[in-house]
Amino acid sequence: MHIAHKRENELEVQSVKKHLENTAIMAKKFGNSFDSGDYAYICGIMHDIGKYSKEFQNKIVNNSNIRVDHSTAGAIEINKTIYLIGKLLAYCIAGHHGGLPDGGSKSDTAGEVTLNGRLKRGEKLPDYSYFEKEINVADFLPGKIPNIKPLNKGGFSLSFYIRMIYSCLVDSDFLDTEEFMSINKVDRRVNYDYELFNEKLNNYIGNFKNKEREINKKRAEILNDCIKKSKHEKGLYTLTVPTGGGKTISSLAFAINHVLEHGMDRIIYVIPYTSIIEQTGKIFKDILGHENVLEHHSNFDFKDDEDLILHKLKLSSENWDIPIVVTTNVQFFESLFANKSSRCRKLHNIANSVIIFDEAQMIPTQFLTPCLMSIAELVTSYKSTCVLCSATQPSLRNRFPKEIKINEICENTELLYEFFRRTKVINRGKMEVAKIAEELNNCNQTLCIVNSKKHAMRIYSKLSGEGAFYLSTRMCPKHRSEVLNEIKQRLKDKLPCRVVSTQLIEAGVDVDFPLVYRSMAGIDSIVQAGGRCNRENNLEVGIINVFEPESIFTKNMPSSIKRPIEVGKTIMTRFEDILSPQAIKAYFEELYNFEGEEGLDIKNIFKEMEKGAEGCNFNFNFIQVASKLKLIDENTIPIIIGIDKNAEDLINKLRFVDEYKGILRAIQPYTVNVYENEFNKMYGAGKIEVINDGIYVLRDISMYKKETGLEFTIETGIGIFI
Repeated sequence: MHIAHKRENELEVQSVKKHLENTAIMAKKFGNSFDSGDYAYICGIMHDIGKYSKEFQNKIVNNSNIRVDHSTAGAIEINKTIYLIGKLLAYCIAGHHGGLPDGGSKSDTAGEVTLNGRLKRGEKLPDYSYFEKEINVADFLPGKIPNIKPLNKGGFSLSFYIRMIYSCLVDSDFLDTEEFMSINKVDRRVNYDYELFNEKLNNYIGNFKNKEREINKKRAEILNDCIKKSKHEKGLYTLTVPTGGGKTISSLAFAINHVLEHGMDRIIYVIPYTSIIEQTGKIFKDILGHENVLEHHSNFDFKDDEDLILHKLKLSSENWDIPIVVTTNVQFFESLFANKSSRCRKLHNIANSVIIFDEAQMIPTQFLTPCLMSIAELVTSYKSTCVLCSATQPSLRNRFPKEIKINEICENTELLYEFFRRTKVINRGKMEVAKIAEELNNCNQTLCIVNSKKHAMRIYSKLSGEGAFYLSTRMCPKHRSEVLNEIKQRLKDKLPCRVVSTQLIEAGVDVDFPLVYRSMAGIDSIVQAGGRCNRENNLEVGIINVFEPESIFTKNMPSSIKRPIEVGKTIMTRFEDILSPQAIKAYFEELYNFEGEEGLDIKNIFKEMEKGAEGCNFNFNFIQVASKLKLIDENTIPIIIGIDKNAEDLINKLRFVDEYKGILRAIQPYTVNVYENEFNKMYGAGKIEVINDGIYVLRDISMYKKETGLEFTIETGIGIFI
């Protein structure tokens, strides 16, 4: 018998044939969700045929550390066996351990690590021909062409298909190996019932039916529109709901009813900020049950304990095998363009799902084209329904392929805007820090949002009296969350509350101020800032003062912020009401035209993948694309801050254990990301303790202030501005 796996300290082994069959059956089940089960199956049945070699068998029997290439064999055989499509599948098999490779070029030699190079290694590989005695590949050849509906020139569609088949393969390979090695002790079962979810949601939204307040009547109309449209066909939708319209619950109602109508598998919420994820995740957990909702983002703490629910959530974060996923733009889109198995395992579970893109205007402009094309693929070939949800709907209709129709869920977006209009924008022109601070100090409750930490700190430093707060990413997530809770309570109790914040408070944070100051920004940001003003409609009108900062705070601003500001200024000169749907539409159209096609795909990712299909060479550079698509392209380094006893205990564990993974997950809420140049200066000044490569702790805790988070001062010898 040829062995695929052997349990440590046990006599029991798993044969290669059994592992191939198990993996293939599971991969087929995953692939069936997008009508490609046969192609996923043949990848599964061939992925480990290289383990039939004597060299690999010697390695596994003797527990040797000698490397034996067992992945290339299956890639070579499938490429020979299936005309053209075989090369697409060869990527999956060749990369099932190390990650999807670059295609390279026809001239690559056998020594190259590209797919073209590896496909030339046949004679240099150990003899694996014994596989033919146990696996008759002809029995498993797919009977029909793959279910790919090529968009545009087809290259992007083919590269997307490769990743989806790859996901089926690597997830099933991992799960079968896990099942054998753990003696089937890992319990990943999640039992759920969308009919029950719908019943729970209907009980929760009973308050919408309270017709005493006009706002509840309007929220009920939005909710009814969502439920009505959920019965329509799968596809691409927009949900344009002003702030205060109850879009979170209404979109959930659409999603659950749409899943029930079409027999879909899960609901995925894609959200720009972790602060909104935590808020939305809590709402969904309270309605549907904690065990049914996965928050997948860097700040979530699964804990290292015996809690069964948390343990299952931790497992489901690996492949999203759970009914409701709440995740970030970064996690979602970077996974769709990843090449490593750990990031790609989840992709097949995105198929046949309802995917809600909350605050859709926050999809990064510099990667807009590849992100929109991936949404187009999910809708066209992977049985998903995608909903672009926003109060400031970006102008995207003409940026999707012509085959895709976009449907608006709400019947009367213009009337909704008029009803929910609660604020007025006043252009204050140039305002200096001293003037802003003076006006803030004369207010009982007000919020000031600016574009940089440096500007925020200067204003905050001039506030006086009780109830002054500062918010920025220089505060670790746990600290920020505590401050936000205190702010919300003071607002509720009518106590003095004057907040200076960077943009992090702008989208989805449920706070309600009577007066908001916003430094000049894109129109979408001004609208989002307005969503923190008169949110509950307790005033006849809330005021948003838009002002121009002093030049010291704008001269080094990155172009990604400067361009929306310049376009925003032109819109302010053209429209009396810059918050109107017409102004927002004009803003996005002008912004996208200003950026040009190159500015909407700054790394040429879409073009790179389209080019891969030219001449049927199928040379896709997966490694290069994965390294290029980074939604947060800042080179930052996380520093752990020991702000309380729990953080200190976790830091001490890090100092004395060999296995970090669980502790690092738990300590995420105590980290602050700093730029590389800042890190180097702090390290040079002896302010950082290195626990291990990539694990850094703030040694000088005096640099972390209760009010403002991590501060760099001249006295430290570092001299970095906030």
